[in-house]
Amino acid sequence: MDKRKLEEAFFKALMIASTLIVIGGLVAVLFVVLFRGLPALNFAMITQLPQGGYLMGGGGGILNAIVGSLYLVGGATPIAFAFGLTVAFYLNEYAAKSRIANLTRRCFDVFWSIPSIIYGAFGFTVMVYFGIRASLLGGIVVLALLELPIMTRAMDEVVKVVPLKIKQASYALGATRFETTFYVVFRQAIPGILTALLLAFGRAIGDAASILFTAGYTQNLPNSIFSPVASLPLAIFYQVASPYPVVQQKAYASAAVLVIIVLMISISSIVVSRRFRKFIIT
Repeated sequence: MDKRKLEEAFFKALMIASTLIVIGGLVAVLFVVLFRGLPALNFAMITQLPQGGYLMGGGGGILNAIVGSLYLVGGATPIAFAFGLTVAFYLNEYAAKSRIANLTRRCFDVFWSIPSIIYGAFGFTVMVYFGIRASLLGGIVVLALLELPIMTRAMDEVVKVVPLKIKQASYALGATRFETTFYVVFRQAIPGILTALLLAFGRAIGDAASILFTAGYTQNLPNSIFSPVASLPLAIFYQVASPYPVVQQKAYASAAVLVIIVLMISISSIVVSRRFRKFIIT
């Protein structure tokens, strides 16, 4: 066999094997979580607050963790989105190919790679300095910081690939840079922006380290942004650490709820992206 054909066959097989490994790993995780979690999942578990002795096999459910996670991510994601989208537009439309743009991208790359526990430690230090206790507000702020570099860099790459001819056509029709950015570039980049939003959302809703010290944990629903709040990742952590098998089984049910939430958000983003894809000009 020709050497070039042999190399092509080798790398093709390597790519196929890599793809199968990734898909197999994802299927295995989903199978284990859903197979062990769904039998323990019931209506009461997702509609009731935990009762006394819940981590020792008591009754109740994880409503506090479900609502708490939605509060945390629901507050953090819009904040990160507002700042991230603005920065992405600035880097591409106002400071393109400048030193400040390159430096900003490198900084966000570094922030992206920082472990989430560092964000939690930073947030905790700031909260202690200002005398703020663990609360919903602290969790939202730290999760927004965690999401910001992920969302910004992903949206930056999306905006960067919008065809130049579309922007030039907009300018030729008399549109200002602001109008071109928010009425032309934004519309063209919506599917990719939604993907970036989902990427950051998935990272935030499944993170436990950053909110361990900043959001706290409680068996009740928060009555203000200054109250402690529960979350699904921490609920799973505490349930897995319990010595009672029945509670450990509930941990898989909690994990299944978390997976279902992420899958629902993913499916919703795909549907919305397809509706906007018809406006894209290639």
